[in-house]
Amino acid sequence: MSVFDDLAGQDVVREQLERAAVASRGSDSNSSMSQAWLFTGPPGSGRSNAARALAAALECTGPTPGCGECSGCRSVLAGNHPDVDIVSTQGVTITVDQTRGLVGGSYVAPGVGRWRVIIVEDADRMAERTTNVLLKAIEEPPPTTIWILCTPSPEDVMQTIRSRCRNINLVVPAPDDVAELLVRRDHVDPEMAQVAARAAQSHIGRARALALDPEAGRQRKDTLKAALSVRGAGDAVIGAQRIMNVAVAVAQSKSGTSKDEDIAELKRSLGIEEGTRVPPAVRAQIREVEEEHKRRATRAKRDELDRAMIDMLSLFRDVLTVQLGADVALVNGDFAREIEGLAGASTPEQSVERMDAISQARTRIAGNVDPLLAVEAMMLAFRPQA
Repeated sequence: MSVFDDLAGQDVVREQLERAAVASRGSDSNSSMSQAWLFTGPPGSGRSNAARALAAALECTGPTPGCGECSGCRSVLAGNHPDVDIVSTQGVTITVDQTRGLVGGSYVAPGVGRWRVIIVEDADRMAERTTNVLLKAIEEPPPTTIWILCTPSPEDVMQTIRSRCRNINLVVPAPDDVAELLVRRDHVDPEMAQVAARAAQSHIGRARALALDPEAGRQRKDTLKAALSVRGAGDAVIGAQRIMNVAVAVAQSKSGTSKDEDIAELKRSLGIEEGTRVPPAVRAQIREVEEEHKRRATRAKRDELDRAMIDMLSLFRDVLTVQLGADVALVNGDFAREIEGLAGASTPEQSVERMDAISQARTRIAGNVDPLLAVEAMMLAFRPQA
């Protein structure tokens, strides 16, 4: 067993990381080990998993780096190693204050392992001003600190940052590789694993959810059915509202503690009894809690909407594939009959227009257009044309 076993379809990356882990144990490890890494690759390629695997191999206490059996490997993969900080954000951006905290922590010597490892899973969510705070720490890191930044593309971070990082580029794994991982790691039925891997378009996390979570599978099917059922403006408006309702519900279920709970906890920690007047000095902290919850809700809703639109994009991609007679496996093979029916009832030009409408909706939502209006406009483009 190795911590790198779960890097589906990433043979080249695995070889690079294994060499780096071995180099980190050299007599002069500080000169041979890169201390700033940039892991890039499309969503679902396994950037975060690769970063955690490298961190585990660096903290490994077994005879071979990344053995997967020692306490160092297990604690890193479980997310509770004292020398490994894993940072992700539920908000729209990673704030300057969060980044300053990371930079300050990077100068603390490791207490258990050989390295202090800081993984930033959403480095693309750092604004330029935030990234500038990070630059000095990456440029001249302490001798025992490793930075690992994860982004979809190298262009998602400033040139001054990426020029100081060693880039590891992950590729989209083949569906068969993702299915094999689900069968081996999660004991998923092979046939179900294949369906999930293709429906998720090789997104490892999404494939696992579709294979193991019945609710995730139901939501995907409802989304595709909503896209297929549009016959007029009324259907489009109703379908858009249903998609929004699901996105909001899922976002709320993933938000963790509520705003009121966090505010109540803040008041308790400051010794403010319920029902008493809040001092002016504390009001700013309460507003910050409220703003943080608002940022989390915005991002979670956007992420769920984007996932639904990616599912619909794959549906019309399948329709276009059938219309053009391409010898390519369908992403949504479990909807083959509906796809063939729509392919016969529409033209390739219409399929392309519908895919363009989805892409435009994603762009609009990213640009802060009202999500419901953007989804309604998208759904209207799905109506049959005379």
